[in-house]
Amino acid sequence: MRQRQTSSAMALALIVFGMPAFADIEAAKSFLDTEIGDLSSLDRAGQEAELQWFIDAAKPYAGMEIKVVSETIGTHEYESKVLAPAFEAITGIKVTHDLIGEGDVVEKLQTQMQSGENIYDAYINDSDLIGTHWRYQLARNLTDWMAGEGAAVTNPNLDIADFIGTSFTTGPDGKLYQLPDQQFANLYWFRYDWFNDQKTKDDFKAAFGYDLGVPVNWSAYEDIAEFFTGRDMSYMGGPATGVYGNMDYGKKDPSLGWRYTDAWMSMAGMGDVGEPNGLPVDEWGIRVNEKSQPVGSCVARGGSTNDAAAVYAVTKAIEWLQKYSPPEAAGMTFGEAGPVPAQGAIAQQMFWYTAFTAASVEPGTPVMNEDGTPKWRMAPSPHGVYWQEGQKIGYQDAGSWTLMQSTPVDRAQAAWLYAQFVTSKTVDVKKSHVGLTFIRESTIQHASFTERAPKLGGLIEFYRSPARVQWSPTGTNVPDYPKLAQLWWQNIGDAMSGAKTPQEALDALCAEQEKVLTRLEKSGAQGELGPVMNEEQDAQVWLDAPGAPVAKLENEDEEPKTIAYDELIKSWQK
Repeated sequence: MRQRQTSSAMALALIVFGMPAFADIEAAKSFLDTEIGDLSSLDRAGQEAELQWFIDAAKPYAGMEIKVVSETIGTHEYESKVLAPAFEAITGIKVTHDLIGEGDVVEKLQTQMQSGENIYDAYINDSDLIGTHWRYQLARNLTDWMAGEGAAVTNPNLDIADFIGTSFTTGPDGKLYQLPDQQFANLYWFRYDWFNDQKTKDDFKAAFGYDLGVPVNWSAYEDIAEFFTGRDMSYMGGPATGVYGNMDYGKKDPSLGWRYTDAWMSMAGMGDVGEPNGLPVDEWGIRVNEKSQPVGSCVARGGSTNDAAAVYAVTKAIEWLQKYSPPEAAGMTFGEAGPVPAQGAIAQQMFWYTAFTAASVEPGTPVMNEDGTPKWRMAPSPHGVYWQEGQKIGYQDAGSWTLMQSTPVDRAQAAWLYAQFVTSKTVDVKKSHVGLTFIRESTIQHASFTERAPKLGGLIEFYRSPARVQWSPTGTNVPDYPKLAQLWWQNIGDAMSGAKTPQEALDALCAEQEKVLTRLEKSGAQGELGPVMNEEQDAQVWLDAPGAPVAKLENEDEEPKTIAYDELIKSWQK
């Protein structure tokens, strides 16, 4: 487990801001002068007023030391190294903001849930756990918190309506359980310069009979992957050898599970129509009843984790990894594979996280022009042959602040102040320029991002478009994310290694998911919100019924379709 401890936050504050311990508005003004400047959706008077509120609200907690934790990404490194010391200098509350692996965050959270021991005073954990928090009621719901025990420490300028991801962190009961801190989407990434070169376009059309462009479906993606793999791109200033038409990863590691629970299956066409996650069957293949109670995962119980669309999804991923990706990709994790496209030899990647944008716009890299604009662009990912209009088309990570019931009230109040500080309108524009993980509408629309948009490869256009609402995290069908998520990477890993066929691996996965669901039902731990399992039936009964699960198509090859990127952007702007 990787863990980073900040050195004395106050010592950092003294060095950076030159302010005495427990300084008030003068420390705030120094912070605004040296760190924020014009990069805020508030004017200077508004910034000072907001920080004055934090100073006043924090007085009862001055001198308190709290601990919070998040996964290690650029946004959280900025919070830990810059914003936590600033918060201490302004409020007198010392924050140790630990940075650890995403899987470790979930493990710590699960331990606190099970033991009741207060390990951390607040967590930034994915909104993928919304179904878990809503059912167990072991996390404070923030709606009641802000009106009750947290009222005196809730920023009147918090402006919940300005957050773009609260639909992901709200339970079916209408209560807000988590406050978004950072968001990033998985999108299609491609070499815009290569795709727009006339020779390349001519060669592709001669080979496949249609225009090279952003692939709309998996058939086109596969053709493009085949076309670029092994192609000599030296005439475009690219590599003469070692070019690949796909990038992915396949190591048996927790991050392999995210690849599939994070919408890969739904992009293939597994699950039901319905935003944000498919109803009654979601992108995990879990079916719920009209009361949102899980009733099954395997086809025999009405789930789709092992149906034809799911098998197709895993089969294609393995095929493309083996045929069109660098040989070392099969042994890589999410973090290791993420930076590879920026090295200049990858033509496209169907499932690329915008969290890697900051690293992909570094000056001097092979995918950047000398004028600071990128040679690449991002666009919506293509969909598979089983996909239907209205199904989920992409995943959006929403790392969000969570306060556990087991945290003492005063510590939760102090941590809530810090959570609001790092998501405040005062700091959010600057934080977003560092990490490029947007949570506020006011930030997305800020003039500084209009100016920077041409250098970010379509990121701003995506977040300003209506398309963004179709990208969503895991939803409320998943009743216990920590227990179920670990099953995915272990079983998918068996398929990736060849130990099992995709069908065998998914049969095992859905059976193991149902064991967990059955245990939850028998334990009664989630009360009336917990699973109520369907009786098993002949699979054909469910396959003949409307919606998911689905039977195997006679032909899984569809007519390839592409779209010109510039036309796509125009459609977003309309």
